[in-house]
Amino acid sequence: MSKTILVIGAGITGVSSAEWLRRDGWDVTLIDRIVSGHPDQTSFGNAGLIARGAIIPVSIPGLAASAPAMLLNPDSPLYLRWSYLPRLLPWLIPFLRNGTVEKVTEIAAGLAALTVDAVDQHQALSTGTPAEAFIQTGEYVNLFASKADYDADPLSAALRKKHGFDPDKIGRAEILSRDPNIGPAYNIGTVYKDYGWLTNPGGYVAALFGHFRSQGGHFQRGEVVDIKAGESPSVSLKGGEVLIADKIVLSAGAWSGLLNKNLAPKVKLEAERGYHVSMFNPNFTAPNPYMINDSRFVLTPMDGFLRAAGVVEFGGLDAPPATAPVNFLRKQMKKVYPNLKFEYDEVWMGRRPTTPDSMPVLDETDNIIHAYGGQHIGLTIGPRLGRMVADIAGERHANADIGAYRADRF
Repeated sequence: MSKTILVIGAGITGVSSAEWLRRDGWDVTLIDRIVSGHPDQTSFGNAGLIARGAIIPVSIPGLAASAPAMLLNPDSPLYLRWSYLPRLLPWLIPFLRNGTVEKVTEIAAGLAALTVDAVDQHQALSTGTPAEAFIQTGEYVNLFASKADYDADPLSAALRKKHGFDPDKIGRAEILSRDPNIGPAYNIGTVYKDYGWLTNPGGYVAALFGHFRSQGGHFQRGEVVDIKAGESPSVSLKGGEVLIADKIVLSAGAWSGLLNKNLAPKVKLEAERGYHVSMFNPNFTAPNPYMINDSRFVLTPMDGFLRAAGVVEFGGLDAPPATAPVNFLRKQMKKVYPNLKFEYDEVWMGRRPTTPDSMPVLDETDNIIHAYGGQHIGLTIGPRLGRMVADIAGERHANADIGAYRADRF
């Protein structure tokens, strides 16, 4: 009889874990209060980028000094609900302490081990399933307003080069030859090759979920309220039902911290809120995804719409969406594409699960496998984390050192 495993959370990491475990012979039940691809999932509303070069943590040298001015600047992509600050401090202090050259260098190595083959990992998971139709491959361009903007972060550039991400630099003329619609604010670009993106992130995760179920994977709709570790670990659902299995995977994104409250060790996880504006039926589209460096958002061409996604807001899990981040994205889009027109747009807010060191938690403690904390690259690394979860469950050595991601590091 095959061993049983419960996977909590049907976002990209949970679905990837469930599918890799199913392929490995486990009897898998995926649990969530919503189905995969639902707008309430962070996997639904991200930039869709398979960001293989996204190895720089959020906290970098100088952030602690510059953050107060950024928070007071309406043209900055950083927002804070000030009433939330006292609750944020236990996470914020170690987060800022990680912004040293030594720590950033160490963290970049840990992230690079997870991102370098991200496109291959997505293709390995989705090939032969309906999800493969959502993957596009090509170039990724970072746009800078000026040489000062381009030269402002030599540490990040050096670390990317060290880990094999050395882009081609282009000037204004070549930017326009590639995309004549780019506005006059952007004069320097860097071109990264061998990237990937999704034409509809929600549709992609839903397709993986559908394939998992069609191949014998189970899904139970319910809200998890408690997890118990041990020889026969269990999950308690709202309403009283208790499910028991040989192992449990906790991959509930930003909600993982709440579900970990009765487990050991304790983790530090913050719901770092992000926003998107999707512009439907535009009069033109982007030839490739862009990172807009001065406003720190990604613009991605998708199936029938352009999506601008980014912004960092600290406000906890439960606060309603704010209007300022959406207005910021709309304003910055006019700088990128002054002549863009579209029929309508849709806005969205989601919650990125972020640790103080910007690295995920990937570990097993007492038959609970922890797999969460993907921050801005959760979609990118989800399939790889899922494969590594299957390796951990099967007591195989993963093809990467997972010591950096252990649950007790906090």
